[in-house]
Amino acid sequence: MKSGKKCGAKIGPEGVATVAMLGSLPPLRGLSSYCFELVKALVELGKVEFISFSKMYPTRLYPGGDLQDDHTFPAIEHSNLKVRRRLAWYNPISWLQEAFFAEGSLLHVQWWSLPLSPIYAVVCLGYKLRGKPVLFTVHNVDSHEPSRSYKYICRRLFKLGDHYLVHSNANRKRLIGEYGLESKKVTQIPHGPLDFHVKEVADRGRILHEFGFAREDRVLLLYGAIRPYKGIEVALKAFARVVEEFPRCKLLIAGKPWESWERYDRLIQTLGIEDRVVTRLGYVPSSEVYKFFTAADLVLLPYTRFGAQSGVGATALSFRKPMIVSNVGGLPELVLDGRYVVPPGDSSALAEKILCCIEDSSALSRMSLDAAAVAEDFGWPAIARKTWSLYGLLVSNHGPSRISRPPALLATR
Repeated sequence: MKSGKKCGAKIGPEGVATVAMLGSLPPLRGLSSYCFELVKALVELGKVEFISFSKMYPTRLYPGGDLQDDHTFPAIEHSNLKVRRRLAWYNPISWLQEAFFAEGSLLHVQWWSLPLSPIYAVVCLGYKLRGKPVLFTVHNVDSHEPSRSYKYICRRLFKLGDHYLVHSNANRKRLIGEYGLESKKVTQIPHGPLDFHVKEVADRGRILHEFGFAREDRVLLLYGAIRPYKGIEVALKAFARVVEEFPRCKLLIAGKPWESWERYDRLIQTLGIEDRVVTRLGYVPSSEVYKFFTAADLVLLPYTRFGAQSGVGATALSFRKPMIVSNVGGLPELVLDGRYVVPPGDSSALAEKILCCIEDSSALSRMSLDAAAVAEDFGWPAIARKTWSLYGLLVSNHGPSRISRPPALLATR
């Protein structure tokens, strides 16, 4: 991460000089795409000291397999950004160093991964002992797979927080209800689009050919880590129905398996759709993401359970791609037209909506315009302004009573 741009900012708005943020930045994977975009917007307003990792966690605790760094991310060049890459899962001394010596008027914690909880607890406790407020962005209100330990740990970790931020109204309600938090302590600010993936000039014809598709094919995309909650089985069954009526439809599946792919492969064979399904099973480097979304006519998010907002959906918004989503978590807020929100686990409903889209070019065009409108609504400059305003409220109101007034103006996107 380089520093070079001179913008002359000495203090952020709302009287906050420097914010410390705990999370992951490139070339680490984790939550780096989101943190990258957020930090890039925040440093236009003030100083950010980012507390990142040298070693995030051991490979054996990462279900996706080998956790290699991705050096294909772009760099942020800004004089308002300082990155500390000192945290190591095996070195508690590094946790204490960040807990007691990192700068910042407050600590903004990006929370998403259970194995990181001991590190996060130490850093948060250090800030509390130093009399500084702690803000949690809760990316996963529930764990992606059923887990009692996740809720157990969250209940204890969240006791170190002064305020909590989520990306969707559904997740706000869930966080308040699940963890018994005061509503005035939970603010909704959306997850912005991941625009850095977009290439200004991309030859779609060449990309389609690279995947083995023809220009007249309709390409459906399932993207992201292959995990049980993603609804891959639901999508495959829906796709089998779709190709019966629309043979030129193709399905592109890309992502690193976090479970055995064998059962999905057997289902593809059983359904007789192997000649219409193209897979790229493995981690997709940041520099290659654009190929998959450029090729897609329609992005599917048929998740069966979800307690978060979607990085895949945020990427689809960046490319202005039509989406069909399940009615879980914050997914419905990614589309303007409720007709393209389907019940989770319902392959028939999903097939029906896919056919409605791919048989009608005007429908796809309208959905693309809707995606552009949502992306505009979720723009990063506005997200940064709302976030920094929340920082100011936290710092000014921090004390024995913690937050004395709710940031109501921030509660909606």
